[in-house]
Amino acid sequence: MAQITDGLRAILSNPTIYSWFRRMVIDDADYVRRHVPARAGDRILDIGCGPADVLASLPHGVHYEGFDSSPRYIERARRRFGDRGTFRCERVDEASLEAPGEYDLVLAYGVLHHLDDGEASALFRLAKRALKPAGRLITTDPCLVPGQSAIARFVISRDRGQNVRDPVGYLNLARSVFSNLDAQVRHDLLRIPYTHLILDCRNG
Repeated sequence: MAQITDGLRAILSNPTIYSWFRRMVIDDADYVRRHVPARAGDRILDIGCGPADVLASLPHGVHYEGFDSSPRYIERARRRFGDRGTFRCERVDEASLEAPGEYDLVLAYGVLHHLDDGEASALFRLAKRALKPAGRLITTDPCLVPGQSAIARFVISRDRGQNVRDPVGYLNLARSVFSNLDAQVRHDLLRIPYTHLILDCRNG
């Protein structure tokens, strides 16, 4: 995993500051409504969940499992959400899946741009094994596109993740595992100038 965590970027390693910053720049409820088709009863796997802030906007009654390698993020998620979810401080792999082949949704928000191509391909393969036949993987990452705001490009260049790609780069990785997918570039997901690529990969 390639990321920078020193200097100013270290501030976002603090889960309280990270969650505050996230609330300032993104409307999680709008993001979930537009891009995360979750329903009560769904089993959801969140890879790289951080403090699991997105859970506050998911329907009550989902079976949420969040994985993150940061003990501080996971501790905050446990304190905030208690038994609304399961939060595990580890990098998820096939052995750690509670119900392989039974997840309705796999989420990976802001994860792929921290991974090199080999690690990213492994994430797509893991998601496919985790999902039900009609399940979906939703990924959301910064991307570089022609003509994007100079401010957005600068902010993205300062991201902790060191593998920001253009849309083709992300799509090539996804298509090596999923044949049925949609891609959407959004310049308005955040309240600051920024560009994201959202992939909706369907299993089957």
